[in-house]
Amino acid sequence: MPAKTPPPPAVPPVPPVPPVPPPAPDANVPPQPNPYAQPAAQPSAQPNPYAQPNPYAQPNPYAPSYVYATGPRTNPLAIVSFVASLAAVFVWFAGSLTAIITGHIALSQIKRTNEGGHGFALAGVIIGYVGFGITILVVVGYIIFFAFIASTGNYYDSSYSS
Repeated sequence: MPAKTPPPPAVPPVPPVPPVPPPAPDANVPPQPNPYAQPAAQPSAQPNPYAQPNPYAQPNPYAPSYVYATGPRTNPLAIVSFVASLAAVFVWFAGSLTAIITGHIALSQIKRTNEGGHGFALAGVIIGYVGFGITILVVVGYIIFFAFIASTGNYYDSSYSS
């Protein structure tokens, strides 16, 4: 008859435990003094009774005296409108038309997004319309002037010739 084998254990074997780290140094042990350190100056227990305020002391010019508050972001088209309206002095029709179009777009964007630059956009629109009106008046004046010259039929007066 064969020999009986013992039954397997009911609990599986426990894995090995990792090694324990070395103990931390004692927190109550004071650090070793640095032999090269300068001794700290000991504050006097009593204030100097003979100390006078410095009459030549100046305030710090770099100390912030107040904090700047930032406003809303300025709409770029408002600035473009204003600059184009000022440029309309040199390029009449194109500057005025650009100022009017970009000013109206900027005003609608400012109303929708609460950005800054409402004054720039409004000034650009107003100056643009004034410049556009002046351009129209000048063109109409040129047309009337040349129509008048053409209607007289006197291009060359021969009475002044010698």
